[in-house]
Amino acid sequence: MSQQLEFKLNIGDKTGKCHTKVVRDAQANAFIGLKIGDKVDGSLIGLPGYELQITGGTDRDGFPHRASIQGPGRRKYLLSGGIGYRVKRKGRRVKKSVRGNTLSEATYQINMKVLKEGDKPISELLSETS
Repeated sequence: MSQQLEFKLNIGDKTGKCHTKVVRDAQANAFIGLKIGDKVDGSLIGLPGYELQITGGTDRDGFPHRASIQGPGRRKYLLSGGIGYRVKRKGRRVKKSVRGNTLSEATYQINMKVLKEGDKPISELLSETS
């Protein structure tokens, strides 16, 4: 029994609004192996004319992807701030589990931002396909 591959995309547009889209199977397979900071053609997910950039994500257990860590695996790192750790006291460092910068089957949510807009508004395109 194979499990269906599915990602939840959170797409932030230039006005500050966030739009959600779920991609499955063939569309989701195109994201495997991409890294944080990579650019994605919007026609891949039903947004013709759009160019998107991957800004982050989380895995199925809620651990965030961190751009400074190579690979898709989850590891423990000594963090003093940034993604995966909120500093409560200046100078404090804590060992936290975070995931690397490469998207894999374990990824659940992918955060993206719009770099180049297409002809139609993004809200109109996503309401048609959802």
